[in-house]
Amino acid sequence: MRLYTIIVSIGAHVAALIVLVAVPLVAMDVVPIAYRVHAFVPAAAADLPEVPPPPRGGNPPVSRDVAVPSTPIEAPNSIEAELPNPGPPGDVPSVPGGVPDGVDGAIPMVNIPPPVAPPTRRDPVRPGGDIRPPTKIKHVAPLYPSIAQSNRVQGTVILEAVINEQGEVSQVRVLRSVMLLDEAAMNAVRQWRFTPTLLNGQAVPIVMTVTVSFQLK
Repeated sequence: MRLYTIIVSIGAHVAALIVLVAVPLVAMDVVPIAYRVHAFVPAAAADLPEVPPPPRGGNPPVSRDVAVPSTPIEAPNSIEAELPNPGPPGDVPSVPGGVPDGVDGAIPMVNIPPPVAPPTRRDPVRPGGDIRPPTKIKHVAPLYPSIAQSNRVQGTVILEAVINEQGEVSQVRVLRSVMLLDEAAMNAVRQWRFTPTLLNGQAVPIVMTVTVSFQLK
C-alpha cells in the first residue's frame, strides 16, 4: 500500500511539472513544430550515346537521309548536242514570188558579195625597157616673174615630177635651181596632164624628169 502511494505521488508530480513547463511554452510558440521531410532519391542516368564534338572552323554536320539507288548509273560514252527546233515550215520567212526550183519550207539563201580588197599602193616606176614615158596631153606655160625679168634672170629649171595612175602630177621637187624661177616652174608643171602609164596592162605611177626654160626676149 505504501509503494503504490509513492508511485502515484511521483506520477502526480511529473504530470504537474509537465503542465507547469509545457503550457507556458505552447502559449509562447516556443515548442518546435515538426515539419514533413521529403526525401529525394536521384534516378539513375540513362545510357545515352556520346555526341562527337563539331569540327573546327565549320558548322556541325547535319545528317540527311539520302536514298542510295540500288543499281549504279553508268555515264554514256558520248553526248549528242541538242539542236534548236526550227519550228514548222510556216514560221520560216518566205520570199515573195517564191524561189525557182526551190523546196517548200527551205530557208532562202542570201548571196553575200565577197569583201573587196583595198587597192595595192605601188611605188612609182621609172621609164625604161617595157615602160614607156607618158605623153603630155596638157601643157601650161610658166609665168615669168617680173622680179626675174627686171633682174635679167633667165635659165632652165630641172624638176622631178611624180605622175599618178590618172596622169596627174602629184609631187614636184627641184633638181637644179635657178634663183627667182623655181616657184614659177613648179606651179606650171603641177598643171600639166599626161596619159596613164601602163605596166602589164595596169596603170602605175611613174617618176620622170622635166625641164622648164625661161628666156628673155
